[in-house]
Amino acid sequence: MSRHPASALLGLLGLTLLSACDVTFTPDMNPPDTGTTPVPTTPTTLADRTVPLAQAASATLNVPFSGTWSAVSIPAWLRLSQQAGSGNVAFTVTADRSLVTPLAADQQTLSAPLTLSWSSGTGSAARSGTVTWTVTAAQYSVTGRVTAPAQAQGNDIGTAAPPARTDTAPEARGVIVRYRATPDTLGIQGTPDTRQAQQTQQAQWQTVTRQVARTLSSAGLTGQAIRPLSSRSVAVQVSDVPAALAALRADPSVESVTPDVILRAQATAAPVTPTDQYAPLQWAYPLTGYGAVWRDMESGTYSKAVTVAVIDTGVRFDHPDLKGQLWQPGEGAMDLITSTGNGDGDGPDTDPTDPAVPGRSTGSHGTHVTGIIAARWGLNDASCAACSLTGVVGATRTANVKVLPVRVIDATGNATESDVALAIRYAAGLPVSVNGVMTRTPHAAQVINLSLGGATSAANAQEMCDAVQDATAAGSLVVAAAGNGYGTLPYYPAACPGAVAVASVTLSGGSAPVRSTFSNAYPQVQLAAPGGADPYTQGTFNGAALNGKPMPDMILSTSWDYQKNEPNYELEVGTSQASPQVAALAALLLSKGVTSDAAGTLARLNATATDLGAAGRDDQFGYGLINAAAALNAPAVSSGHGLRLQDARGRTYQPALDTLGRFQAWLGDGIYRAVAGEDLNGNGIYGETGERRDERSFTLSDTQPGVDLGDMQAR
Repeated sequence: MSRHPASALLGLLGLTLLSACDVTFTPDMNPPDTGTTPVPTTPTTLADRTVPLAQAASATLNVPFSGTWSAVSIPAWLRLSQQAGSGNVAFTVTADRSLVTPLAADQQTLSAPLTLSWSSGTGSAARSGTVTWTVTAAQYSVTGRVTAPAQAQGNDIGTAAPPARTDTAPEARGVIVRYRATPDTLGIQGTPDTRQAQQTQQAQWQTVTRQVARTLSSAGLTGQAIRPLSSRSVAVQVSDVPAALAALRADPSVESVTPDVILRAQATAAPVTPTDQYAPLQWAYPLTGYGAVWRDMESGTYSKAVTVAVIDTGVRFDHPDLKGQLWQPGEGAMDLITSTGNGDGDGPDTDPTDPAVPGRSTGSHGTHVTGIIAARWGLNDASCAACSLTGVVGATRTANVKVLPVRVIDATGNATESDVALAIRYAAGLPVSVNGVMTRTPHAAQVINLSLGGATSAANAQEMCDAVQDATAAGSLVVAAAGNGYGTLPYYPAACPGAVAVASVTLSGGSAPVRSTFSNAYPQVQLAAPGGADPYTQGTFNGAALNGKPMPDMILSTSWDYQKNEPNYELEVGTSQASPQVAALAALLLSKGVTSDAAGTLARLNATATDLGAAGRDDQFGYGLINAAAALNAPAVSSGHGLRLQDARGRTYQPALDTLGRFQAWLGDGIYRAVAGEDLNGNGIYGETGERRDERSFTLSDTQPGVDLGDMQAR
């Protein structure tokens, strides 16, 4: 479900202090020293002061006062047991340090102002005002060291250029010939005379050497550096390898002859970086390891045909970045909207084009979702004067994957549960009734994407859930957006049994992503994928610039400008953008043959996901962030080492490592996971599935304010 624009099936004095909190009273709060016992008085005004919590989690405060008071400004990380009253200012203040711990975890002491409003007296003695009590709190500490392979600097050390990559047959400098067993070349078995055996072996070497030289000479070829390898085989360098192969294969005494190919040292492969104009803005693919996957695709093994159904608003078939990527009208594409009261419904038909309607200006949700999966690489057909000739890229690149568009969301962003249920069955290849005619698609989808949903009840969603079960039984994997409700309410159809509910994550600036604030968290969430940052927070950790300004952490894909009636590209954010990334990876697993059915594909996705937040499956991330490189056994494209640090609530921190790998992080109370590991897929997340790692769990609190993790071996 997209968060922007909208879419889918909507879609904190006194003497009673804890020992860690020592408050110093201002001079006007104490009577002068007259040498007599002071008479207790109750102040009628309040004064500014500092309230140090030190390492305590909370403190109980009781300040003498005569009047009324209220807390008018409370820092977000502080909680007061009472926010207003009359008489003494008395309450307990509790700190949640984690809420304001910075990403770098380098702030040893937290400090924030608590503002109180007060009034006292009556008539001419009436007074009022505000005071600021500055609350400070010491952070807790974790230290350790990440150890990795030794590193050094030196002016006489060079960096070798990466080896040239070639997709042609390996180069050969000669041939290897193996002769048939003959009386002249048989070894002597069981002889006690070692000298005799050596003489015999020498004779055999001479025999095969002379034989290969004669054969090559008769073909007008000259053998160089002829070297016996055994009693029956010999290597020889020749300038014309094909001619030597032909001549030697014609010799009946030759058992086999093969090129003596050149082997090379195997360094880490370079990731594939798309050259399409807007590809540098598509940060989600590197985050999930696609640089390695796209390199792996060059092997040509992603050849099995896979269809991904996108049940959505329909699509713009005329978007040049989608040409050749879609099943067309007449090939199974279908519009199943039965309602005609939305301004664009003309009943079910075979053309699921996302239409223009009065008042509509920009944004085709289904086109955006489709582009995430399958946008073309390289040059597109020219479509308008200002249009990019290359645009964006999709996850599936050259894999044998096509999208089946099925339209159920109208131009106002709405869909009915009945249409969605029908579409799920249709996409799975089951027969459905369309305009009174039994119809089924000729291209049943192995993967179905539903970037839609709503906060309906399980009872109301029963028909959709039944359809999900039918599609699953037919062999389809049903992937759905978990919802953008900022809460814990299950959204359907994602929460249906059998569906794969996908949550959204976004960049944190550290070595692990965090949950997008809008992304719903509930028990049915199985996986997470990049869906972007809340548009109201405008995170810009991706490092890219768009039109001279930092680009927000949103997902860029294909779309349509209905005002100009031409293709464009659009930034959107939501679980709608996370879901198709899971669908695309599922399709690639099937296309490469890593998995062969829906159950195996889901198991592989879960097993290779990067566990985020609390250890194990949780409601925020499910089994974790999809890891395309690990899932597809893609080659290593980097060899960095580092640390990622997260708390049980999914927040991430990135303490600095010094030149010896040591770190010290200042954190709030909580349960944490520290992972030191390598990064083989170039996504900056250390110690994922398939990468060597050292993981430690630890707890920080006022009773355990410091932890030393010691050496963590990231190798």
